[in-house]
Amino acid sequence: MTKTSKVIKWFLLLLLTINMNSMNAQDNSNADQSLTAQQQRIVSISALTAVGDLEHLKTELNNGLDAGLTINELKELLVQLYAYCGFPRNLNGINTLMKVVEERKAKGKQDITGKEATPVTNGLDTYERGRKTLETLTKTPQVKPAPGFGEFTPQIDAFLKEHLFADIFDSDVFSYQQRELITISALASMTGVEPQLQAHIGMGKNTGITEKQLEEIARLIEIHINNTQANTIRKMIGRPLTPLIEPDMMVRISEIEIVPEHVEEYIAILKEEAGASVKIEPGVIAIFPMSQKENPTQIRIVEIYANKATYQSHLQTPHFQHYKTTTQKMVKGLKLIDMNSLDKEAMIEIFKKL
Repeated sequence: MTKTSKVIKWFLLLLLTINMNSMNAQDNSNADQSLTAQQQRIVSISALTAVGDLEHLKTELNNGLDAGLTINELKELLVQLYAYCGFPRNLNGINTLMKVVEERKAKGKQDITGKEATPVTNGLDTYERGRKTLETLTKTPQVKPAPGFGEFTPQIDAFLKEHLFADIFDSDVFSYQQRELITISALASMTGVEPQLQAHIGMGKNTGITEKQLEEIARLIEIHINNTQANTIRKMIGRPLTPLIEPDMMVRISEIEIVPEHVEEYIAILKEEAGASVKIEPGVIAIFPMSQKENPTQIRIVEIYANKATYQSHLQTPHFQHYKTTTQKMVKGLKLIDMNSLDKEAMIEIFKKL
């Protein structure tokens, strides 16, 4: 081998090494990529729509618009969700978006309308378009009709391919990756749809959604929905589950005696405080007030907090401070009894039957 050929060979090996390192760096960069602010709002809006939490949905729709999502993107998101959580929650979400847009316009906020979907001109019939889309998402051949449910009920196979994966997924307002983000977030928030969630997590990965981003989706589901639903994703991607019952969970019974002439007023203030605490504070699991049948001045409250930090935070909230200052003169006696749960795991089932 001549000296010149050796130099050329060395140079080519160097270039190959540089390219491989560059590719590995890009792969690692993609794997470490976090959800953007807009993607985070897509997750929260999809999750809250799926469970019908319109009050918090309104907040997240505002946050989504503030993060730069367009009105047409939010419309598209809600339209897609009807296929996963049904028309009632879809329509409730759309009505909530309408109110948000109107309120923001009245306040002088200039939200971006955004692009409209480009008309489809590939000449394929809708079933074939949907079948091709599903092949792209799953990276597996899709036969006609789909085995199993498609053979048993051809009509639902047609709806799935022609409407969901053609009419909806063909709209270029969102990419396939964004659509899988919507779908995964909605399914992860609902119970009883684990097979579909597992399938869409696979499709999401095929579109470029990373394991780290799936972990972030789980974290957002924990914040906006609950720990149980967040753990469905964690279990499917092989991540540690977050304990539903924390080691320092607080369970307390408050025994309170009220001055007779203040009973009615006290109960009204207590109900307001208890309702606000459970509704607003994620770590307040229960504040359940009761009075003795034969002696209404005797109040008992079952209080359950996720942990001691949650309880300390609860004491600083405006609604608790209002309760404390306004009822001080009404309380004749107070005894706080901290309890140990004999079966913490059973607590998860406590209120399910309601």
